[in-house]
Amino acid sequence: MTSAAIRIAAMTPEHAAQVLAIYQLGIDQGHATFETEAPTWAGFDAVKLPAHRHVALDEDGRVLGWVAATAVSDRCAYAGVVEHSVYVHPDAQGRGVGSALLGALIASTEAAGIWTVQSGIFPENAASLALHARAGFRVVGTRERIGRHHDVWRDVVLVERRSPRIS
Repeated sequence: MTSAAIRIAAMTPEHAAQVLAIYQLGIDQGHATFETEAPTWAGFDAVKLPAHRHVALDEDGRVLGWVAATAVSDRCAYAGVVEHSVYVHPDAQGRGVGSALLGALIASTEAAGIWTVQSGIFPENAASLALHARAGFRVVGTRERIGRHHDVWRDVVLVERRSPRIS
């Protein structure tokens, strides 16, 4: 499969089961999140910003991956800052899905006047760090021992992309 076979669409409730299954696969891999199980669709839907949720679909309409953003704060000073997550089904990794999803997120956030997109990535997740670097994210720093994951303290690399279009 090439990136030409990938279609980016708005995430809708019809994608819920596949989105949450891909989320759980990422959780099970062990280097994607501090979460230990995917939320319900209601829980996911309640916190993800509707205008900044996208899925990558194959030619048959199957979800290959997803990206979604949440507000980092309800304070007006942070109105232009979001935190995002991007997950790609293991069978679709290395095919341009993650790049296409980040491209869609950057386009939607910039259109909305959002100036910073950030994320925390486990340092062991080299593929995600490389994906974000290719998309123009920079490493801000490492938050050492920021949380426990399966009874082990974990570091998180903070990455961000500042929009060159929004000043």
